[in-house]
Amino acid sequence: MKKIVFTGGGSAGHVMPNVALMEELKDKYELFYIGTNGIEKGLISPLKIPYGQIDCPKFIRGFSWKNFTIPFAFHRAVEKAKEILLTIQPDIIFSKGGYVALPVVFAGKKLKIPCLTHESDLSLGLANRLMGGKCEYLLTAFPETAESVMNGRYVGAPLRSSIFGMDKGMARAKYGFSALNKPVLLVLGGGSGSKTVNDFIRKNLFQLCRKYYILHLCGKGNLVESNVAGYAQREFETDMGAAYACADGVIARSGANTVFEVLSLKKPTLFIPLQNARSRGDQVKNAEYFKKQGLCHVLYERELEKLPTAIDGMMQDVSLQQRLKTCDVTCGNGKIIECIKELIER
Repeated sequence: MKKIVFTGGGSAGHVMPNVALMEELKDKYELFYIGTNGIEKGLISPLKIPYGQIDCPKFIRGFSWKNFTIPFAFHRAVEKAKEILLTIQPDIIFSKGGYVALPVVFAGKKLKIPCLTHESDLSLGLANRLMGGKCEYLLTAFPETAESVMNGRYVGAPLRSSIFGMDKGMARAKYGFSALNKPVLLVLGGGSGSKTVNDFIRKNLFQLCRKYYILHLCGKGNLVESNVAGYAQREFETDMGAAYACADGVIARSGANTVFEVLSLKKPTLFIPLQNARSRGDQVKNAEYFKKQGLCHVLYERELEKLPTAIDGMMQDVSLQQRLKTCDVTCGNGKIIECIKELIER
């Protein structure tokens, strides 16, 4: 059986797309994962897939003395990745980007193992800029991104099959929203929650719950006591199919995975892009790209006092709902798997 090594990590956004693809490939190929002892290890562990662990340095935005140690730590990570790859002897490496994937792809190139990497954002992340040229193809979720690089190939975004097909009535009942008198708002702050988004939702909770039921995925450690009727909180939801199915509208950050999930599900969405020193501006670019196409509404952090009005505007935008019904944002798993098969069968 042919072997595929998956890599990528540092955040859930670099891991869950890999999980989506691995779920479809697990019965056809022998799968492995290489990552650090970080978030990717915890997310991959339930899949019972062999896991090779490396220590990988992360570039810190802005000045930091730690950045001066990166070349030495990176060399060690590449050597460790080479050791693991020589043991596995994979036919190809599939990267979802992030600093974790860099030494794996560099090691793969040295060992002449064909590599693919995928970029979900409109603008290339640093890791994909550094390793894209070492890959057979740099796969992209946006057509414009593919056009900007020599080996770019537009394929769409990898999405979990489990988010599709859930019954809306069952999903509403799961969260206690069995009455049909109010629409449901799903609030997503990101994988670890967003204090800014959480705070403004809760600041306006009484006002919002007069019109809407609210399912708030607030992030680990961010639950608060509340007796507001129609408000349900979860730190994290493993069954995102149910969370999306119950939602009539979504309030979310605009990381690429979330953007493509809500648009493929045709959910009216108010995006609140992350804008701070931790961000390279990718969320703003993602949100503004689809705003120009009339497929979402955008509220910037400096405007968060307008949140209730912005939510009403999004929920009442009939033309937005019509455009979403006819938009061509769909799951890219099929095209990505075609690229994997093309490389593996050469």
